[in-house]
Amino acid sequence: MSGSLGTTLEMIKWEHSVFALPFALTGAMLAARGLPPWRVLFWIVVCMIAARSAAMAFNRWADAEIDRVNPRTAGRAIPAGLLSARFTIGFTIVAAAIFLVGASRLNRMTLELAPLALAVIFLYSYAKRFTHWSHLVLGLALGIAPSAAWIAVRGSLDPRIVALTGAVLFWVGGFDVLYACQDYAHDLEAGLHSIPQAFGLQAAFWIARAMHLAMLVLLIALIVLFHLGWITILGVVAVAAMLLYEHRLVSPHDLRRLNAAFFMMNGIISFIFFLAVAADLLFRK
Repeated sequence: MSGSLGTTLEMIKWEHSVFALPFALTGAMLAARGLPPWRVLFWIVVCMIAARSAAMAFNRWADAEIDRVNPRTAGRAIPAGLLSARFTIGFTIVAAAIFLVGASRLNRMTLELAPLALAVIFLYSYAKRFTHWSHLVLGLALGIAPSAAWIAVRGSLDPRIVALTGAVLFWVGGFDVLYACQDYAHDLEAGLHSIPQAFGLQAAFWIARAMHLAMLVLLIALIVLFHLGWITILGVVAVAAMLLYEHRLVSPHDLRRLNAAFFMMNGIISFIFFLAVAADLLFRK
């Protein structure tokens, strides 16, 4: 049983919740102009973990045959025979149900929009079958988190928070372009769509840089829209420095340190920005 639990946690990469969760909490704090009620925070965290778990399990189920023929992913749970497709889709259904229950505990608008959120996060698993820009679909799947958290707190959507959704969209899209460079040769052979496959590795790196620049522009816009102060400004400067370091870790000719760029740096980026906004809002109070 412990082995199955460990395999399931590995399948959904539960530790990677750090990517989107801090941005969701940022959206919640901006909506409350400080700390939201603890009950609301609890259900936001439940929804985030459940939705992400459902998305990851569904992705592993939908991509099982693709993963089987890709040397980089052949060791994943379903291709390796560690988990069955039936178990994985059952896990997806349970996680999605928990997400819907969590949405129902927040407010009417979160519950009404919850099926749409699930549709977006499930769509990503099929996007690379028909568009080179699947990276932005993944970005949208994570980017809706801060707007969803705003709705969870307020029961309505303020257009200003969409700037943070756009920032997360381009942030995730940029590092997913870099990550897809690992599968460049396989995607060409398998006929799967990605920016590296469509434009080549050199161009893919420039597109990723452009996406991360767009992220920084939108974070600056967020500061202006919400009249945030110097602590958030320092947070954006730190994000810019870490993005620059991330891009210096890898090149089209050297992808050996890509996992370090992808996992460590991006986890730090989301957490640092959340801490900056949280401190800014709380010190003002």
